Amino acid sequence: MDPLTPLLAFGDPFPRGTLPYLVGGLLVGLGASVIYLSTGIIAGASTFLESTLSYVSNVDRFNRFTYRQSRGWRLVFTAGIVSGAALWGLVLAPDPGIWTTGVDWWRLLGGGFLVGVGTRLGKGCTSGHGVCGVGSLSNTSLVNVATFMTFAIGTAQIVQALGVSP
Repeated sequence: MDPLTPLLAFGDPFPRGTLPYLVGGLLVGLGASVIYLSTGIIAGASTFLESTLSYVSNVDRFNRFTYRQSRGWRLVFTAGIVSGAALWGLVLAPDPGIWTTGVDWWRLLGGGFLVGVGTRLGKGCTSGHGVCGVGSLSNTSLVNVATFMTFAIGTAQIVQALGVSP
C-alpha cells in the first residue's frame, strides 16, 4: 500500500502542488534565521505579543527590560506578518473565498482561547518552539512540538470519528 493512501482519505495534501509550501517554509526559516543571527533572539510570535503589550500596560511582566528593549522591531515584525497575510489575501490570492469559513464564531473564539492557554502552559507558541526551538535542537522545544503534534493529530482523529463539522 502507498504510504500516502491514508492521507489522501482526507483530501489531496498538496492541492496547489508542493512549490508554494516549499517556498513558504523556506521564507519562514529564512526570516527566523535572520532575526536570530542579527539579534540573538528567537522569533516566537507569543513573545511579540507580550513585548508589544509593554506599550499599553504597566504590568511588570510585560515591562521586562528585554521586552522594552526589543519591542520596536518586534512590533514591526508582527505588523509584517499581518500585512503580508493581508496583502496575499486581498491582492494576490488566487481564491477569493480564502477569507470565508464555515466554522461558527464561538468555535473560533474557543479555539483561539485554547491556543492562548496552550501557549502560556507550553512557555511559547508553535512558531517559537516548532521553527526556532527545533532548529536549535532545544530539548524543551522537541518535547513541546511532539506534544503539540500528538494532541493535534489525536483531536483531528476524534473530531472526524465523531462526524463533527463546522
